[in-house]
Parts: sequence; structure tokens; C-alpha cells
Amino acid sequence: MPTMQRILVMSHSSAACPIGRPSSCAYSRQQLRKVAASPAPCPSARPRSRVIVPPVEMGRRSAKIALRKGKSDAKKAKIYGRIGKKIIQLAKAGGADPTTNAALDTLLRQAKDLGVPKDVVERNLKRATDSKQGDYQEVTYEAYGPGGTGLVIFCLTDNLNRTASEVKPTVTKAGAKVAEPGSVLFNFNRCGMIVVDRTTEDAVFEAAMEAGAEDVEPVSPEEDGQPSTSYKVFVPVEAFAAAKGTLRQLGFSVNEEDSDLVFKAAAPVEVDDEAFSRCEALVEKLLELDDVDNVFTNCDGLIA
Repeated sequence: MPTMQRILVMSHSSAACPIGRPSSCAYSRQQLRKVAASPAPCPSARPRSRVIVPPVEMGRRSAKIALRKGKSDAKKAKIYGRIGKKIIQLAKAGGADPTTNAALDTLLRQAKDLGVPKDVVERNLKRATDSKQGDYQEVTYEAYGPGGTGLVIFCLTDNLNRTASEVKPTVTKAGAKVAEPGSVLFNFNRCGMIVVDRTTEDAVFEAAMEAGAEDVEPVSPEEDGQPSTSYKVFVPVEAFAAAKGTLRQLGFSVNEEDSDLVFKAAAPVEVDDEAFSRCEALVEKLLELDDVDNVFTNCDGLIA
């Protein structure tokens, strides 16, 4: 097509390409076919809407954040539930008035530090005075997990039959085996674990020794390649409260949500990826049960 004719086509008054709107164009179909076949660009023939490519990396990051938030919310719910049950347990044992029940007073202070909602505290204090509310008691189950791992399942329950009927089938359905009392537990040590955030290895080791710690371990970082700035300080059970106070006095930020009495594996067991995934899935299934307050395993890299 002559150059002038091509210019006329591109500057058509409709501001749209003749190819796109042949009914309003003054050119013949033959000329339009020539324009379409011409190597010259037709600006208005290009798609006006932008093609947005899904940001894969951003999507993965968002998914990680959502997963992390979901786990954080589940952890908080489990903590609130455990505190609620302990309130009932202590209030039934020593009365619902914290001014005359030192153990309950200490627990309520801990609940405040953990950010437990006021309505959760009040609701469970009221439940403790209800004659129909059963007493809560601690019960521990043991299990042989995938790849030769062991699990300790810690529960606080007001109905032992219900707890057993939920925990044991969950273990067996996952391909694991319920163990006899003591057959797994000897691989763990009962101790206090205090998690301190935003610190360095040298600083926390020196302070931990002053607080009477038995061991210090870095917390696995959330993002690969980033050094940990949080550390687990393990202390004897009887020194747990005092050690937390000492670390705070020394200027450390104590993570109340992750600090607790735990069963620490004496010797972590390394397993392959398949066994690790199965063990992780079993721990998650057990933690979904209301009566289960915590699960400990010696599967290396999975849990404290």
C-alpha cells in the first residue's frame, strides 16, 4: 500500500484500526487485507488491555506468610485452651480467688503476659465453680513414630476415656504405634525451655550460664539462609520461673508464647524425608485434638 494510504489508515477518525472495525472504514476489503499483511505496525491493533503475568515469587511468599500466620493462630488457640484448663484445675484445687490461691495468682499473671483474652480467663474461672465441671488431670501417652522416632503426647483432660479414644486411634491411623508407659519417655528429659529473641550467640550463652542453664540451642530460622536471632535456653524445671526473671533483668526479650516446660530429646533421631513428613503430619493431627496440649518428638529438626 502507498505510504500516504498507510498514514491515512493509521490516523482514521475512529481512533481504531480499520482491521478491527471494517464496517466504519472507507477502505475496501482488499485494501484492508493489504494493510493487515503489511509489515508496518498498526498501533491501535495492539491489545489495549495489559496482560498481567502472575507474580510467582510473590505468590509463594504470600503463601508462606499465610501458612505461618495459620500456625501462629493455631498455637495461640492451643495456649489459650491450655491456660483455661489450668485455671479450672488450680481453682478447683485451691479456690477461685487468686488472693488466697498463690498458684492461681501466678497462672493469671502468666496468662496476662501471654495476652490471653480477659473473657477466656473469666469464663474458665466461672466454669471452675460449676459443680458439673470435672477436674482436669495430666496424662501422658507415648508412641513409636515413623523412622524409629519416639513421641510424647502431653494432655490435660477432664475425661480420660474421651482422651484415650481420640489419641490412640490418631496414632494408629498414621501408621505409628502406641507404646507402653516409660518405653519412649526415657529418651526425653523434662526441663524448662525459655526462648529469647533478638540476641546474639555470645550474649545469650553468657547470660544463660548466669541463669543456671543446662543447654542453649539456636531456634531454626524461618527463612533459609538467614542466621537465627532467637535461642532456646534449657533450665531445670524448678529453675524455670527464676531463670526467666534473670534473663529479663539482664535485658533479654523473652518469648512467652514459646517458653514452656517441655520434654527435650536426649538424642535426636535423623530420618529420611518421607519419615520426617509422616512424623510431622502425625504431630499436626495430634495437636488438632482438644485434649492434647503438646507433642514432643525426638525426630531431628521437627520440634523441641
